[in-house]
Amino acid sequence: MAQPTVSPPIATRGSDFSPLLREIKAAGLLERRTAAYAMAIGINVVLMGLTWAAIAVVGSSWWVLLLALPLGILTTRAAFFGHDAGHQQIASSRKLHDWVGLVHGNLLLGMSYGWWNDKHNRHHANPNHTDKDPDVGEGVLVWTLEQAEGRTGLHGWLTRHQAKIFFPLLTLEGFNLKVSSIRFLLGRPRREARLELGLMAAHLVLYFTALFLIMSPGQAVLFALIHHMIFGLHLGSVFAPNHKGMEMPDGETNWGHLEKQVLTSRNVNGGLVTDWMMGGLNYQIEHHLFPSMPRANLRFAQPVVRSYCEQIGMPYVSTTLIDSYRMGLQHLHEVGSELRAEF
Repeated sequence: MAQPTVSPPIATRGSDFSPLLREIKAAGLLERRTAAYAMAIGINVVLMGLTWAAIAVVGSSWWVLLLALPLGILTTRAAFFGHDAGHQQIASSRKLHDWVGLVHGNLLLGMSYGWWNDKHNRHHANPNHTDKDPDVGEGVLVWTLEQAEGRTGLHGWLTRHQAKIFFPLLTLEGFNLKVSSIRFLLGRPRREARLELGLMAAHLVLYFTALFLIMSPGQAVLFALIHHMIFGLHLGSVFAPNHKGMEMPDGETNWGHLEKQVLTSRNVNGGLVTDWMMGGLNYQIEHHLFPSMPRANLRFAQPVVRSYCEQIGMPYVSTTLIDSYRMGLQHLHEVGSELRAEF
């Protein structure tokens, strides 16, 4: 639907979250799993190192371009760890989380950990809120009929066809993350931005030096393009099913924490493979209710949260990956319906 309707108010609005929180705490699901994170991060770093070693061995053969696929997947894994660090999921030290985020975000990915945290925290505070969530602000894509109204020229064309071009646009997200990061940091005080910009510069120097030493210039540029397109498509495909096509509150909506997070979020069904490929973000409802919960605990919290929502009559949406994309694309398509009607 183009503009999702707001669900009827829950009888005990504002107080419903406390019993669920007590149950989750009693089950130990908010306790840190630092050793598990250390192992998972270590494995990902080793796999990234082995991939780069394979790139060096294959060298200037055109077969080297195939290795952009595993590198893109492992790069997305690094983004998941940076995301978890931003939510303080890994350990009890904020300073350690900042360093994990800086290493994964700025050094390994070449994007700003500070920019991501600023944007992502505003999203978590007011998910899908048309005035407060930067993820549904007006841009290349629009999310409401009001945002679509009056768009002409290139913007109008994009809005009319945004459902069709959504996934192709995701291939540009890896580049957008870098550009947005640099723009954010250049607007910050120099002292605050120095470390992040330095780590991002180190990433770019190391990345392109390695590529141009191993490959011909044409191969190096093509490899970088394919790698970032895979990274953007993978990362965007993970985040896309979570909220698109769900409730979109506005300034007149008065929801408590439980309503705000559950009604705007959608889970994706699956097993361990889905959990791994989506970085645990397929449990989007549980993640939004308990953002500091370690990723590995989300699947154990899921039946608790679902049962609780059923008890109090709170809608709880969990669907297949394909259906989640269908719902999101349908929403995008209908947002552009009035502009298409003009042609």
